[in-house]
Amino acid sequence: MWGYSILKKYANIVLLTINRKIKMEEQIIENKQDNNKNSQKQIAGAIIIAGLIIAGAILLKGNNAIPSANKPVATANTSNIDLKTISTDEHILGNPNAKVVIVEYSDTECPFCKVFHNTMHQIIEKNNGDVAWGYRHYPIPQLHPKAFHEAEAIECAWEQGGNEVFWKYIDEVYARTQSNNKLDVVELPKIAKDVGINVSSFNTCLASGKYKEKIQKYMDDGSKAGANGTPYSVIVAKNDITTKKQAEIMIIAPNPRPDYFLVSFDAKKKNVMSMNGALPQEMINKIITVLLK
Repeated sequence: MWGYSILKKYANIVLLTINRKIKMEEQIIENKQDNNKNSQKQIAGAIIIAGLIIAGAILLKGNNAIPSANKPVATANTSNIDLKTISTDEHILGNPNAKVVIVEYSDTECPFCKVFHNTMHQIIEKNNGDVAWGYRHYPIPQLHPKAFHEAEAIECAWEQGGNEVFWKYIDEVYARTQSNNKLDVVELPKIAKDVGINVSSFNTCLASGKYKEKIQKYMDDGSKAGANGTPYSVIVAKNDITTKKQAEIMIIAPNPRPDYFLVSFDAKKKNVMSMNGALPQEMINKIITVLLK
């Protein structure tokens, strides 16, 4: 910007002058010891002035004191979000026919997923049937070796009690773990007892490994849908996400850096978008408001 450029140029001129003055002083320093002290004071003063000028210039730049009239708007990122069709046996909280369905791929030992789990409960409570939440396992063994086994335990709980027990069990897993593999495996049957299912049957199910393939399928589907970390969510809306809506959402959730996108939009399916990371509740609610228009 104009103000920043002028100040920066002036600061550079001052610094160049200082360097020349220092060289001159070094040539005469041996013969003029008394004058040297005064010169050093002048140099120090000039450095302080230049520093203040540069600081002012940086402040102007950071605060956009002179905004550009042609400031570019962030371009919406598009990608191929190959989401597996939502089925009737999904782990869904809320109305399956809601206007907005958020399908989350998550890892029970991921600390960001722990935060996002609470956020999603608040989202469902706030939106009065307009939003549903589908949960799909996406453990990352390289980071959280315990997460896959915990996902198996959650499915074993679901086997006995359906979705009602699924949500009770997974809520308790997230509540008890401190994340990053800190949930002791002995807690899994304890949680089973606390949510009211048969512990012996639960243990038999968990030891059998019968849900390994199902969880691996979730992981494969998540990768196809664009997940490469957790939490990762795909939003399916009843209405198309028009170019105008995309622009509004990009203002709500701008890209933090050029190579990372908080939100992306499917290039072909006009009612599908994705969210990367544990976006805050306020941001998600604003996105939902746009999608419900």
